[in-house]
Amino acid sequence: MEKVYLDSAATTQMRPEVITKITEVMQDNYGNPSSTHSFGRSAKSLIEKARKTIAKQLNVTAAEIIFTSGGTEADNLALNSAVRDLGVRRIITSEIEHHAVLYSVNQLKDCFDIEVEYVNLTAEGEVDLKDLENRLKNSDVKTLVSLMHVNNEVGNKLDLKKVALLCKEYKALFHSDTVQSIGHYEIDLQEIPVDFTAVSAHKFHGPKGIGFAFIRKNSGLKPLIFGGEQERGYRAGTEGLHNIVGLEEAFKLAYANLEEEKAYTTALKSHFIEALKKEIPGVKFNGKSADLDKSTYTLINVNLPVSEEKALMLLFQLDLKGIACSKGSACQSGSDKGSHVLNAFLSEEDLKTPSIRFSFSKYNTKEEIDYVVKTLKEFIES
Repeated sequence: MEKVYLDSAATTQMRPEVITKITEVMQDNYGNPSSTHSFGRSAKSLIEKARKTIAKQLNVTAAEIIFTSGGTEADNLALNSAVRDLGVRRIITSEIEHHAVLYSVNQLKDCFDIEVEYVNLTAEGEVDLKDLENRLKNSDVKTLVSLMHVNNEVGNKLDLKKVALLCKEYKALFHSDTVQSIGHYEIDLQEIPVDFTAVSAHKFHGPKGIGFAFIRKNSGLKPLIFGGEQERGYRAGTEGLHNIVGLEEAFKLAYANLEEEKAYTTALKSHFIEALKKEIPGVKFNGKSADLDKSTYTLINVNLPVSEEKALMLLFQLDLKGIACSKGSACQSGSDKGSHVLNAFLSEEDLKTPSIRFSFSKYNTKEEIDYVVKTLKEFIES
């Protein structure tokens, strides 16, 4: 049986170089980074080297990079502290954010009685920037805007700089979940005045359980986790040195090979789109996922012309054929409510037919794409 992994938006395969680097560090650098002896100093120096590597690429200072357990923790840190410590009384977000944002916002609403507003979406799931501006200019309540850069289910790209400048104009803080974009796009955080971002290493061929938050200097943000002075006081707990070094290696390789791997993966996505159109009449693409300019090159969300009864067996049949993909975020696996992203903007008619997210990486091949299209066609015609 063929094995085809098209679920890189959920998590990516680690690069061999990253595995090697992690193994070396685990064997040779086992000191506690907070210890003052040579073992500890050696470990600490590797952490600071990683911090500087990331900061240089994003054009920020090393002090603005805070290592976390991943994107979810980074989102929680920014959102919770903004309300608890910075006086934010209103959050503007969207219904298609990752649950790390949506669930956090709901919790903050319950605990702190803040205002929560959801910006309008277009029929294709894009954020209505005119509506966002109207909401910003028609209130003087201290506001945080939280909008993701690349949607993790349909791949729509937000104009990050435009939103950041809008927020600055109306004196709102801006937080963006950049989990699906950093490592896949060049981003200059001096040109884009976002206040807080969230990043996960396992989205760009690094290890799981490690990521970082970008926290603009002098923001006033305070820790979410207490117990020590690690991470410049923003995050207590002994640092996972091997994971941090693994993140650094994956980050360096992602940007060193960015243009080549982006071109390769874009070609795979283009081939998939054209093959689906040719072999499966009636196929649709959700959001802007088939628009190579307005969506990420790493994923596509496909709506298939299948009956409701047959749709229930689709993912199961694909799995039996060795094909890994998803009906939405991996964080929702096991849920029977469907995708909250698609529910937010798809028509009732389109929600009746199954939608599948396929996501790509440098490790996929054109032959794998052809096998998936062939398998889908056979299932639909059977």
